[in-house]
Amino acid sequence: MKNWVLALGLAFGSLCANAGDVRTDHGQSYYATGRGVGELKMEIKSTTTTINASIVLIVQGGTANNNINYHGGPLLNSANGTNMYYIWYGDWTGNTAPSILTDLANGLSGSPWYNINTTYADRTGKKITNSVHLLQQTSDNYSQGKVLSDAQIQNVVESAITTGYLPKDSNAVYFVLTSADVTASSGFCTKYCAWHTKANIGGTTIKYSFVGNTDRCPNACSPQNIGPNGNAGADSMASLIAHELTETVTDPELNAWYDSRGLENGDKCAWSFGAMTKLPSGAKYNMVLGNRKFLIQQNWVNANGGYCASRY
Repeated sequence: MKNWVLALGLAFGSLCANAGDVRTDHGQSYYATGRGVGELKMEIKSTTTTINASIVLIVQGGTANNNINYHGGPLLNSANGTNMYYIWYGDWTGNTAPSILTDLANGLSGSPWYNINTTYADRTGKKITNSVHLLQQTSDNYSQGKVLSDAQIQNVVESAITTGYLPKDSNAVYFVLTSADVTASSGFCTKYCAWHTKANIGGTTIKYSFVGNTDRCPNACSPQNIGPNGNAGADSMASLIAHELTETVTDPELNAWYDSRGLENGDKCAWSFGAMTKLPSGAKYNMVLGNRKFLIQQNWVNANGGYCASRY
């Protein structure tokens, strides 16, 4: 079974406005496995059944009080917070993205936006902490070429770890950030803008995410054509990274928090930004993290019935 989870679907034109077309077959429930689109969960006497060549494990439990359900899986809820690692894939020479997105990661920790994740807990009641740490970054000079399959994206992460450029960390999210001349063959810019998943690397379950440079397809993956930090691609990637991060900490192994349609917390608020302020440049922003302004999508608050918000 392919364990992909889409963070953001495509936003404009003939492309869908949310995280992907959601199937609603006869009111059946779905589970999070596929790039913003939940796959049908068919319950047959608590056994497993095959749907589209995928084996579906029926998981009971969770609550629907806040329109998102807990399915029993682990969270990234270490008391010390969650770690992040960036892998800059391709050519980022002269691009301000590394500076902007480093500031994003550093600014998220302790922020009102990231605090929304503290409304999520595991079966023991242990909540996610409002703490995230960008520990290390590395680069990859097109080791897998410029058209990446999903397997090759995993190879990028695995290589960074096995060669010692990044540590092997089960309490972390590894982000593969690709330059604008790189695409992903499974549907970057046509089916998705970003996604997250997991893999067994060296005996450890590693959580990682693909986020492409939206300069490659601004009409599909950018909410505006100019960014508050003067780099439309990087500014759009900031929202994608935040989306993938919040989904990974609340559903790292695709069996924790998602709703009856298979949508994770970030998917439920995709392309929703709330109140915004317009800069003289024309760029809009909705929050300040550190010394920078960002336009970051809202996140699903798992409290008071559930709702999208930019702070908690």
